[in-house]
Amino acid sequence: MDKNSVLKNIPVDQIKPNPVNPRFVFRQEEMDSLLVSIKKNGIQVPISVYKDGNNYVLIDGERRWRTCLKLNFEEIPAIIQKKPTDLENLLMMFNIHALREQWDLFTIANKLTDIIKLLVDRNGYYPTESQINEETGLTRSTIRRCKVIIDLPDKYKGIVLEELKKPKAKQKLTEDFFIEMETSLKRVRNTIPELLLLNSIDKTRDTLIKKYQTGIIKNVLDFRKIAKLTTAPKKFDYPKSQAIKALTRIFSDNNEGIDDIFNSTVSNLYMDRKLLSNFTSVLSHIEALDDDEKDDEQIVAALKEIRRAIDNFLKG
Repeated sequence: MDKNSVLKNIPVDQIKPNPVNPRFVFRQEEMDSLLVSIKKNGIQVPISVYKDGNNYVLIDGERRWRTCLKLNFEEIPAIIQKKPTDLENLLMMFNIHALREQWDLFTIANKLTDIIKLLVDRNGYYPTESQINEETGLTRSTIRRCKVIIDLPDKYKGIVLEELKKPKAKQKLTEDFFIEMETSLKRVRNTIPELLLLNSIDKTRDTLIKKYQTGIIKNVLDFRKIAKLTTAPKKFDYPKSQAIKALTRIFSDNNEGIDDIFNSTVSNLYMDRKLLSNFTSVLSHIEALDDDEKDDEQIVAALKEIRRAIDNFLKG
């Protein structure tokens, strides 16, 4: 706690939500669980606020405050801090949640643009991922994932938000779904731009969403196979026209899933490459064996087994 901060009990009805709180969704099952805990044990962790006239504004602890309102508590323990600037206000909330529970990615992305703008105003230049990481406590991976959410059209941001209101077990069109889908479509757009020019990008998105909802696309990670299909002509002797044909089938309103089309087209090419990579790695390790390892009984037995398998393969 900052040396200028004060810990005291304050009236619950004198507290206001923070107008820049990134959090949109307070899932009912989580609120119910918190209510049971507070009803039984009270507030174990004080909320954080700053003074604003005759009232206090939340920095951290809105769920605890909402629960106290519902339980008709008169007071709540609070750490009272000095009033922050707009940038300090957001950064405090981000860093608090980076160290404790993590917000939904949509929540983070929603305010990350504001933080970047305020950092530009303060510093006079656009911050790097490393600088955003230092200021917010967000990992660089999270920052990149947030940027995918930020770039989503409003229609699809609305779908994500509605999905987040559901219990986690019932969420299907999750943030991860859209991140995987958008990442794959970006690879197509950058590598075979003419393909997505043939169809509206939103029409393609809607088709992929429908296929996922109906189980034709079974796993969000299947979208990574779209990227592999897209780059197959550059990595292998695979005709670009065939890649476009396969991708068009994926993007069409039919009963063909990503996995089925991938397996019937370029899957073997990638398996062969992986196999060759593994062979090269094993050979490199064998050549690097020192004298002690060459005398190790287990290593010698394994090498003999490999030799037998190779001999049988070459004879067959």
